[in-house]
Amino acid sequence: MAVYTKLSEIQLKDFFLKYNLGKLLNYKEIREGIENTNYFINTEKGKFILTLYEKRVDEKDLPFFISLMKNLFDKNFPSPQPIINKNGNYISEISGKKAAVVSFLEGNAKKVLNPENCYHVGINTAKLHLITKNLSGKRQNKLSIDSWRKIYNKVKKDCSKIHQNLPNIIEKNLDIIEKKWPKNIPSGIIHADLFPDNIFFKGNELSGIIDYYFSCNDFYAFEIAICLNALCFEGRNENLSFNVTKAKKFIDGYSSLRKLSEEEKESLKILCQGAAIRFLLTRVFDYLNLIEGAIVKIKDPIEYLKRLEFHNSVKNYQDYFF
Repeated sequence: MAVYTKLSEIQLKDFFLKYNLGKLLNYKEIREGIENTNYFINTEKGKFILTLYEKRVDEKDLPFFISLMKNLFDKNFPSPQPIINKNGNYISEISGKKAAVVSFLEGNAKKVLNPENCYHVGINTAKLHLITKNLSGKRQNKLSIDSWRKIYNKVKKDCSKIHQNLPNIIEKNLDIIEKKWPKNIPSGIIHADLFPDNIFFKGNELSGIIDYYFSCNDFYAFEIAICLNALCFEGRNENLSFNVTKAKKFIDGYSSLRKLSEEEKESLKILCQGAAIRFLLTRVFDYLNLIEGAIVKIKDPIEYLKRLEFHNSVKNYQDYFF
């Protein structure tokens, strides 16, 4: 979440006349995240989130995202509920941008998850995979392995400003990952961005999963690799460490609903390397291409360089769990 498009109170009041949500009472910009513009909205009918879709979101993908959220909500998954407008549409427009309103989920994101939190994220990740396997919608992962070298080529000349040896590190790792990437392990719709700021808790109970705008079809085990990267490292960059207990709890939670095949387990090291390079590259790109005037917190690319170094040192999948 971020703020690229500034809206006035008059614009917001006019916009919410399109919905059966009562009068706008108050609103607030949400500054976390990097992709879209988001506002917290309070109306006579309750709390909501307004999302304006910015340049990097393809309008053609919006029906997929909205349908996914609606299907998950209807299956009692802790997803936001998309709100329909008076014309019977989920997508509206404000300030020349496509926009949607979804229900507000109670709870708060934690900067650092404990092992029990990771267990519940594992359970809900498997739930999401089991629900979505029956959905007909499809969306290609536009940030899959096929895109990484293209992103690298866009930052190749400047990424040494972040770390002197970064070009050599990225090229060497891309060569290895592209050569060893799996081809036929189980796949379906994944969230693809299960970071702590997209997972809400009330106390120790998981209360919500938000931000489905990277969701796509890809390997289920790639989702697990993203989660191990996002949830199971701790400490500052200079002494970042992998928490095996958290990883094991996540896998225990996931496996309680969906068992991993032996091939998925064997692919986990390369998938973790791939997930690390994917977020390293997009963070490098964002770092070097900050949009002027945007209210957004750019995330540190070096965090994912350190994760990549750890994955390169792993011998096999057992190093992640034991």
